[in-house]
Amino acid sequence: MSRERIVVLIDGKDDFGHARNIIDIIEKDNRYTIAGIIDNDQRVDDITFGYTVLGKEADLPVLQKRHKIFGIVVAAGDNYQRYKTVTRIQELCSDTGIAFVTAVHPDAQIGRGVTIGEGTVITAGAVISTCCQVGRFCLINTNSSLDHDSTMGDYSCLAPRAVTGGACTIGDFSAVSIGAVLREEITIGEHTVIGAGATVLKNVSSFTVAYGTPAREIRTRKKGEPYMT
Repeated sequence: MSRERIVVLIDGKDDFGHARNIIDIIEKDNRYTIAGIIDNDQRVDDITFGYTVLGKEADLPVLQKRHKIFGIVVAAGDNYQRYKTVTRIQELCSDTGIAFVTAVHPDAQIGRGVTIGEGTVITAGAVISTCCQVGRFCLINTNSSLDHDSTMGDYSCLAPRAVTGGACTIGDFSAVSIGAVLREEITIGEHTVIGAGATVLKNVSSFTVAYGTPAREIRTRKKGEPYMT
């Protein structure tokens, strides 16, 4: 039985490892065939993790027809960078149309009643418990956990081993960093970053950087400000 053909877009050198992780997910999930790689920094016909670089982002409309490409997965670890890339692709492919594929590792645990938006990537060992709502283009990393009845807004992410209690809300574009823990019923605003190892015991405002145990709001941050340093 033939499978739909997709491409993986590597969004800069810093996301090379993330792209390999996504390739591993797609191979193990076995729902799609990877036609090749899209990368602005590599030459055409270079080989990445066993797949040929087909071209650059701007070539997508032509490549889509040539290789009968159904969809794409964007490998961008930074939430706002992922948004900008997705927006560019939507504009480039507005005439041809392209699907944004959701990639879920077979070793992730997805509970009953969970909804997952397009373009979201869920890696090995992640746990999404019952009745959670995961938005579009989210990233849920290795061994992280979203407990029951929680919500992740579009373009938000959980870093490896980040954990939430039940009924938490993570706003659009917000990031919960490595090893951070949210008590039950916590709300994290939009465009907010929770620092590594933080213990969040009360709600955190939008456009904020918060960290510590217990976590406290340290400073404000701007829309799109880099946080993966």
